[in-house]
Amino acid sequence: MIGASGYIAPRHMKAIKETGNNLVAALDPYDGIGVMDSYFPQASFFTEFERFDRFVDKWRRDSGHKIDYVSICSPNYLHDSHIRFALRSGANAISEKPMVLNPWNLDQLKVIENETGNKINNILQLRLHPSIIALKEKVAKELEINPNNVYDIDLTYLTSRGKWYFVSWKGDEAKSGGIASNIGVHFFDMLCWIFGDVNESEVHLKTADTNAGYLQLKHAKVRWFLSVNSEYLPNTIKSNGLTTYRAITVNGEDIEFSGGFSDLHSKSYEEILKGNGFGLNEAYGSISMVSQIRNLDAIGLKGEYHPFCKLVK
Repeated sequence: MIGASGYIAPRHMKAIKETGNNLVAALDPYDGIGVMDSYFPQASFFTEFERFDRFVDKWRRDSGHKIDYVSICSPNYLHDSHIRFALRSGANAISEKPMVLNPWNLDQLKVIENETGNKINNILQLRLHPSIIALKEKVAKELEINPNNVYDIDLTYLTSRGKWYFVSWKGDEAKSGGIASNIGVHFFDMLCWIFGDVNESEVHLKTADTNAGYLQLKHAKVRWFLSVNSEYLPNTIKSNGLTTYRAITVNGEDIEFSGGFSDLHSKSYEEILKGNGFGLNEAYGSISMVSQIRNLDAIGLKGEYHPFCKLVK
């Protein structure tokens, strides 16, 4: 595992354990990694990539064992390099989202995947969420009846972050890809998975803590709002002491998917081990979407903007 002390790493450790597998070695420049005691206390641990690289190579050559997968939980901008390391080390890769920051990076990874014969898997856990699967099945049936149907969608996601966020790599657009990539990519993946590819995209707001815009998909018009600023949380959420708000409405109907997230990484690993992981082709739509958003200028509150945009001063 690369990036073992990060926020998302314990979910991967839990998934590895729950699927009956063993963590051989972990890497992270930060050594406050006591969480490993709860999962794999016997795993070798490294704070320097060079020593980790040497261990992986010697294990592969000398021990008679094979490292089957490298789980990648490192900062977003390093995923590309760490995926390449995994494949060239004779392993398959399991990468957190976003797999890469730009679609052309996927094209290069496809070349290396073909060269090595190893597979890259992306964690796109919303595709395994029961409520999202039910929505996809419902939409598919409706599109069979009316192939020209276009849905009206509002996507709202607020997940509060403190000042540390903007000092860390997450607050650096060159490293995280910005708000849309860092906290929104799996929602954009879900939307294009269900409603088709993007025909049009515009951005209404783009600040350090908030992105908002409009997407015209093949079968949906989407107003979206993403923020890490707790000031924009609805009062009902604040009064209940909650710090996260997720909401999707489709033609005015709320899609309930606030629960059911805790086991989705384990489900993802189960499917990957069965050979059903989401690969480069599945990642392309959302990576293209967030890359385009990153490079668009904000036009202000014009056209089909999300109602939460009025909260931003």
